[in-house]
Amino acid sequence: MTSTRNPAGIRLVDLTLTHGRRPAVHHVSGHFAPGSLTAVVGPNGAGKTTLLRALAGLHKPESGTIAQDGTARIALLPQLAALDRAFPIACLDVVMQGLWPRLGAFRAASTQDRARATQALAAVGLDGFEKRPVGSLSAGQTQRLLFARLLVQDADILLLDEPFNAVDARTSADLLRLVREWHGQGRTVVAVLHDLDLVAREFPETLLIARDAIAWGPTAQALTAGNRLKARMMAEAWSDEAEVCDRAA
Repeated sequence: MTSTRNPAGIRLVDLTLTHGRRPAVHHVSGHFAPGSLTAVVGPNGAGKTTLLRALAGLHKPESGTIAQDGTARIALLPQLAALDRAFPIACLDVVMQGLWPRLGAFRAASTQDRARATQALAAVGLDGFEKRPVGSLSAGQTQRLLFARLLVQDADILLLDEPFNAVDARTSADLLRLVREWHGQGRTVVAVLHDLDLVAREFPETLLIARDAIAWGPTAQALTAGNRLKARMMAEAWSDEAEVCDRAA
């Protein structure tokens, strides 16, 4: 379920993101290099999810730019809570949603497309779940399902929002194995994470953000005690009433 990879990275230049003129990300510049594996970490409210949505083209910058190094397919894994599990839909149909960017709204899925979706379910440990309703799945099974949808997109840049949150250890290990495979295939992977031990063990690059970029580079250098303290102190100084600075106007 792979194709020839396009070496693709994402460059940020003085990027500012807001919610109704309330600051979310401030003047961030840097580069997710082609084929890199990067963790995005920081305090709650630091702008991590907003940044990921902006990278996926779902949040318009207030100022600054987001540019790809080349033409590439981008896929976003949202937080687990973003999936409406009450909606009556079968697992195979959820995975098939990953083919919509290629199929379009009116082209019918082929037998080969359905086979790809079935293979993706098997690859994440959900073999035989094709007709199971989403509402019957556990949190771990639901996250596996979202990874299967990501698999069929066969994207060059993968954006993962808290991919191991609220799932059991076995599921985390299985999904982390997929992340390693994607990295080994030369895909660019950016993941929002909270487990700093996991980040230190598995992710070579880290962006530590507290609305501003505190550090961005090799994980050991980004996650020093001093940088983590600075991020916490900046978070404690945030004001919910603050507006984006004049530099972004």
